[in-house]
Amino acid sequence: MTFEKLWDLFLKWAAAAIPPILTAAVVFLIGWFLIKLVMRMLDKGLKRSKLDVTLHAFVKSLVRISLIVLLGISCATMTGLVDPASVVTALGAVGLALSLAVKDSLTNLAGGLILLAAKPFVVGDYIEADGIGGTVAKIDLVHTMLRTVDNKEIFIPNGQMSNAKVVNYSAEPLRRVDLEFTIDYSDDFEHAKSVIGEVLQQHPLALKDPAPTVRLLRHDASALVIVCRAWVDGAKYWDLYFDLMEQVKTRFDEEGISIPFNQLDVHVKQ
Repeated sequence: MTFEKLWDLFLKWAAAAIPPILTAAVVFLIGWFLIKLVMRMLDKGLKRSKLDVTLHAFVKSLVRISLIVLLGISCATMTGLVDPASVVTALGAVGLALSLAVKDSLTNLAGGLILLAAKPFVVGDYIEADGIGGTVAKIDLVHTMLRTVDNKEIFIPNGQMSNAKVVNYSAEPLRRVDLEFTIDYSDDFEHAKSVIGEVLQQHPLALKDPAPTVRLLRHDASALVIVCRAWVDGAKYWDLYFDLMEQVKTRFDEEGISIPFNQLDVHVKQ
């Protein structure tokens, strides 16, 4: 084939291909500008929304990647060099392969999105999930980090966390301290109740409203059980708990009220 024929073929190809390529390039530039405009508008909208801050970066990345992929596919098909059906088929195959390869990660990602959207707890709350208790230190898209009272860090996958039974001890500002005190059957339970009530009245952390409760709860085999229920600021729960345990024991000793051990009386018949 002579050079003249090759040149003629090139000119014919260029005449057919260059206009769509130029059109695709113009569309790409306009689309790129519109994507930036959309992302700025999305950023402002997210800042005004009530959506958790942790989700902002994920939402923006997801929208940006999706728009760029759509723009790329549109421009490629406009050139006539790429078959749209084959592109869609290839993307579907790649998406299926990736979803199977990162199934567990996607489960954790979905769990993270659920936690951040539903907000059963937030950073700073003290929670218990499947028997694991601690203060929520961080919530990201894959893991939730709890810091235990002895300063250990526990990372729980969000897929597991979103399906766990979660108890949030910080959800309400007030908590109730429930304690049980045992006294001997020979002791005056009304007197014991009044002693516990005096300790509650004198303690600055025990709230007067809602009013505390001191009642005889049950008759055990070796003791009478008196229940004490007092409301307290959630942050001061353990302060009141330990104070009541110590102060009631001290007052019982002063008043001669005994705390019995488990015992068994054996009667021998002659």
